[in-house]
Amino acid sequence: MNERQKRASTKDVAKLAGVSLGSVSRVINKFDNVTPEVREKVERAMAALDYRLNHAAKTLRSRSSRTVGCMLTDITNPLYANLFRVFEDKFREAGYLVLLANSMNKGAWEIEILEMFRSRGMDGVLLAPSNERNPQVIAAVNQLDIPAVIVDRDISVQQDQVRFDHVRGIREAASALIAQGHRRIAIILSGVESRPMRRRLEGFRAAFAAHGILPVEELVVRLPSSTENAFARVDALLRSDQPPTAIFSLGTNVLGDVLSAIAARGLRVPQDVSVVSMGDPEFARSHVPAIATVSIDIDFAASESARLLLERMEGRVQGKPRRVLIATQFVPRDSCAEVPPSKTRKVSKTR
Repeated sequence: MNERQKRASTKDVAKLAGVSLGSVSRVINKFDNVTPEVREKVERAMAALDYRLNHAAKTLRSRSSRTVGCMLTDITNPLYANLFRVFEDKFREAGYLVLLANSMNKGAWEIEILEMFRSRGMDGVLLAPSNERNPQVIAAVNQLDIPAVIVDRDISVQQDQVRFDHVRGIREAASALIAQGHRRIAIILSGVESRPMRRRLEGFRAAFAAHGILPVEELVVRLPSSTENAFARVDALLRSDQPPTAIFSLGTNVLGDVLSAIAARGLRVPQDVSVVSMGDPEFARSHVPAIATVSIDIDFAASESARLLLERMEGRVQGKPRRVLIATQFVPRDSCAEVPPSKTRKVSKTR
């Protein structure tokens, strides 16, 4: 008798546990409508028989793979790592396995990943494609015949979307710096053409416009990616004849480079340069001085994304795509201070 013939079936589990096949199925699929006594009997029988769920057969019978695909641009980004952590927790509670794919900002990879998710019978997908304006990527998203939630991207598709209100938080932070007398404010962004970068720059410019002044364009720095070393670019700004008095920085890697460049020039935060982080990495709170930040409630954002997808996958919601906007907020800390009188300079006025 071969291995396949020896494998215990759900019928074997039900017979040993003294319960119905339906009860076994509900325990296996982690449904709530099972008494503790029945659950204990089934789990004890499964252990005794060394029962292993045959996912392939289950998928054919139920047309559900109990898997969710998740495509992110780069899991080394702490924001995406934290999102994925919550995704795993929420879907595990509901009896689903989340499979992660990193696109590394490559359009061809994103198209390939989307086709793989579709062809392998995923029950749903969570997507944050970096190439959100690539017609082929948009077409691939539109061709998905499974529920999807788009996370923080501006894509015109018939899918539920969760977006972060970057404009509000950045505008609040920039306005606070302007109120402290800062005019030469640098902003360090990734050059990737994505919603977060566009909206952050929009909020930055909106703050200046609200105060009737213009931002200094040479202080808008675009890096090839969010993981690119920013030390040399920031060092060049600080060495210039008119250095910035404040710097907005992407979180984690870039923020570390910004702080290192400031220290290497013998400057102090905030006495010489105020610093605000976009995102709230762990070390920003413990740094001395603590780094002000524009923060997002990642747990809430991920939980909302999971909720929307689960409702679609389980048929609890039908109809038009839903849009959820997650608030951002400026969290002031000791890394921001008023500009010393010796460093104030005239700036261009808007009309």
